[in-house]
Amino acid sequence: MPESTADVEASRHAWFAVRRHLVEHRYRLGLDASDEFPAAHHVAGTPLLAPGTWLPTTPIPLTSITLEFDPDATFTGVTGREPAARVQLPLRHDGTHYGSYADTIADLAPPAVFEDRPTYRLIAADLTGPKPFLRLGRGTYFDSINTGEASAHEFTAQRLNPNAPTPLRSSIGAPWNPANRPTNIAISTLTIRRDVDSGESTFYLHWRDPAKVGHAGGLYQVVPSGIFQPSAAAPWNEQDDFSLWHNLTRELAEELAAHTEDYGSATAPIPYANWPFATHLTDALQAGTARAHCVGLGVDPLTFATDLLTVLSLDSTIFDTLFPDLPTTNPEGRLLTPQPFTPEVINTFTHQNPTQPAGAALLQLAWSHGLH
Repeated sequence: MPESTADVEASRHAWFAVRRHLVEHRYRLGLDASDEFPAAHHVAGTPLLAPGTWLPTTPIPLTSITLEFDPDATFTGVTGREPAARVQLPLRHDGTHYGSYADTIADLAPPAVFEDRPTYRLIAADLTGPKPFLRLGRGTYFDSINTGEASAHEFTAQRLNPNAPTPLRSSIGAPWNPANRPTNIAISTLTIRRDVDSGESTFYLHWRDPAKVGHAGGLYQVVPSGIFQPSAAAPWNEQDDFSLWHNLTRELAEELAAHTEDYGSATAPIPYANWPFATHLTDALQAGTARAHCVGLGVDPLTFATDLLTVLSLDSTIFDTLFPDLPTTNPEGRLLTPQPFTPEVINTFTHQNPTQPAGAALLQLAWSHGLH
């Protein structure tokens, strides 16, 4: 137990110093973290990491990936609430350590968007076999904060003080093994507008405001990108929303069409078949004016955030119908102006500008696969 209030304040001061360094230098720290993993696990020459079974040799139609749901699956790996992990956390006023990294963030440094919603937790994945699949169970958003963001904090602390221990990061080991830590996945989508007259393509990026988000603040990311999760906690959403296409549709509507995130699904399931935005997009997919592919699955070397890498190419006719007035800001940051889908621009955001590893890998893979 601490002997005085000074001990509490000192622990918090130390925690804030590391947290501030993490927020301000996240991109550089991510590059440093990637150097600790073998080059064979790097995706398309970027910091993103993946085992071989997560990287198909050719793009997979998104709707052909089989989803398997195991609601009773238990988790026995590292949760970030172990005694060794708590030692790295600051002290509460009663002299005890916070119970988790999410508890600490929520109390001491809450971003504008920070809610422990239910998610689909990755159990297993193989995107290279004859029948690509993802197997998932139940999870929550804070699961990944307590292990991934906490591990990023540990890594940062060690960069500031080489003698600082990393018990959580060390106990997790290979971050691409979902048995080692609770693994939420985000569906990160490179959205491309293809002009049907000129044949030229543009793509869209989002800058994540550190004041508004708990993860990847200050970095560029493809748009849309969102955790694979039910739209609300009501039990009927667990099955109704268990669809990569439905999740992508909702994120597109929210981030590029400025639709609300409240679908009324706390009282009734989302009627996807009767939602005009969803039906227009699905009709375009069936007609070939929209094309959706998966090019892999990868994990961030710093935060262990795990992203399903998808590419959505839309002919200008359907794009302009769905998104007549693109927003410039949203609750998590701001939308950049359309970027030319060219090797020069891709290289800028892959190797020069601070782009999330998943976004950088997506740009490289989309170009190499000719998805534009």
